[in-house]
Amino acid sequence: MSTPKKVVVFDYGFGNVRSAERALARAGADVEITRDFDRAMNADGLLVPGVGAFAACMRGLREARGDWIVDRRLSGGRPVMGICVGMQILFARGIEHGVETEGLAEWPGTVGPLKADVVPHMGWNTVDAPAGSELFAGLDADARFYFVHSYAVHDWSLETHNPLLTAPRVTWSTHGEPFVAAVENGALWATQFHPEKSGDAGAQLLTNWIGTL
Repeated sequence: MSTPKKVVVFDYGFGNVRSAERALARAGADVEITRDFDRAMNADGLLVPGVGAFAACMRGLREARGDWIVDRRLSGGRPVMGICVGMQILFARGIEHGVETEGLAEWPGTVGPLKADVVPHMGWNTVDAPAGSELFAGLDADARFYFVHSYAVHDWSLETHNPLLTAPRVTWSTHGEPFVAAVENGALWATQFHPEKSGDAGAQLLTNWIGTL
């Protein structure tokens, strides 16, 4: 019997860490909630949650040295997954209420307000996953996921010209306008929706991620 993969849910004060912990455990991971530097660095997978404002999450992440941990893990090809604002802060910048905040810049792009009749985007929605997606493997095209957000990335600008590298797989959804719902880019994966709140579909998605660790 294989040993369960060790996943750290990074606790920097801005995320639903307990629901993430329960969902990951149900998906078969050995889960720990911590902000301990060494444990976060050495885990098989690091999950970065996030709720609230972009600027507050970035401030909390930097205070916990999470920016350094994410960068160092990715430099060594060690898996990281971001959820909700934990995905948004992976981009270059966020603009909320006219205030611009620098993100981790793992991907180019700007997080900005959703343009829709009803904001926040709260509830269940479908996504358009690309062919070959590992994150959405085994899921029907009409699978629904739970979103709670008022901001999103509307343009994907990262291009991969090296034929030896796998191009990022970008999943889209629509609420008023198209926005990035998930990204698979080497060791770095992320979702705008909450897989830990998305029932069986979310459980399958987390199982898929754990299976790649």
